[in-house]
Amino acid sequence: MNSFARQRSCSSGSSVELEQLEELWSQEEKDMDPAEENEPRAESIPLAKKFEILAKARHIFVGKLARNPHPVTGGDRIMYARSQQRNFTKMPVTGGTPVTQEVAIAFRSIVFGTSVAPPRGEWLRTGFVFRDADKELAYGLKAPRNGCRGLLSVVQAYILKQLLFERKDFKKNEPVMQPEMLLRPSRGKQLEALWLAISDILWRIGEKTKAVVCLPQDQPYVSHSLNYFQDSVTEKLHIFEIANLEELQIFIKRYIHLFLEEPGPGALLLLYSAVATRGTKNVISDIMDEKGYLVTGAEEGSQSIIMLLLTGRATPYLHNGVVYVGDEEHYAIPQFGVLQRSEIGFLLFDEGVEEKAPGSRLKTPSLPIWVVCCLGHFGVIFNTNRELLRNYHAERRFELIYYTCGGSQCQLTVDTRHDGSSTQVSTSEDTASSSLANLEKLIHTKWQDAHIHWNGTSNFI
Repeated sequence: MNSFARQRSCSSGSSVELEQLEELWSQEEKDMDPAEENEPRAESIPLAKKFEILAKARHIFVGKLARNPHPVTGGDRIMYARSQQRNFTKMPVTGGTPVTQEVAIAFRSIVFGTSVAPPRGEWLRTGFVFRDADKELAYGLKAPRNGCRGLLSVVQAYILKQLLFERKDFKKNEPVMQPEMLLRPSRGKQLEALWLAISDILWRIGEKTKAVVCLPQDQPYVSHSLNYFQDSVTEKLHIFEIANLEELQIFIKRYIHLFLEEPGPGALLLLYSAVATRGTKNVISDIMDEKGYLVTGAEEGSQSIIMLLLTGRATPYLHNGVVYVGDEEHYAIPQFGVLQRSEIGFLLFDEGVEEKAPGSRLKTPSLPIWVVCCLGHFGVIFNTNRELLRNYHAERRFELIYYTCGGSQCQLTVDTRHDGSSTQVSTSEDTASSSLANLEKLIHTKWQDAHIHWNGTSNFI
């Protein structure tokens, strides 16, 4: 039998259809013009004729299947396609606009402060890596403590938003899934939450009108020189501008493997995309310093990166609206803070910086999820009740879960009714006790004088 016909027939997964194709193929060869018998078999039947034969065979098989819906015998095997959610094809990046030297230098300067020296190494080897699927903490990203931790914490918050509050596969008659199960996603749900989270962040930065995505190819477009130090990522970028949210989600899903690589530049690709979406000039204006840049000496990331991803503006200020600062000898300078209520909140506790406390637009977001920074260390706290911040009674006594990408997790109950005493988790380690005390102070920046009850054992890494 011709290999072309056998390949097409086997794709049906049924031996019955294979037999039908063989019979019809043999019959067609017998009916051929005898003058064609001496020609090579590969050319004996034109391509159009082959497809006509296959169509006839398919028609015969469908007719028999209607009369006998169980044609497959016990010895036959039906092969099913592998889940595309678990096995992504690593598609090469095609299309887009290759990066120019001017754009590459601008990216490196606004992100790292200079293009003539190598960037900080952790940004070239930190991707988005989940913990084991279908298990405890399956909702969580994991990463070492480095300058990317703040950015990963923001992405973690948006992943929680997708898992808890943006379920699109919910059916009307389906029983409501418990939050505990939503926080144990499968591998497919993990990846879906990640590409939706990245799309959500970029679409918000682009004011819901556009997003710019920066992805690397194999070929460098900017050579090593006195003005540019190659880093194996920036000089290989292709830039894509997308003006539709659904197309953006499909695009990120197609190339999600680039963000998942470990080690890989997934965190840097998101930061470059955020800067490109906002615009380098706008980012410089947000920072309010012509010589300012995003990746500072902060241990786990700068505040401007957090604000860029949360609010769409790389402002270092956390207050509501615009504050004018000046004196009698100088013009008042506007300091732009948070211009509208954020969907994901931000809480900050640091010794001696009470004046930098977030405003109400960050403290009271529309969803009960907060990125938190406690003494320079980033994490996420959240509640699984969407109505928490919409109902005064719900906010009288409620639970919070605290998680960091380093693996720290604890659960606590916040009581704002002032009718109980605060309790502490017993632990033999001073560092854990200190961490719990600092976390209490962080929570008190939002719920002042609330009593905090620690549930079970807290694990700090």
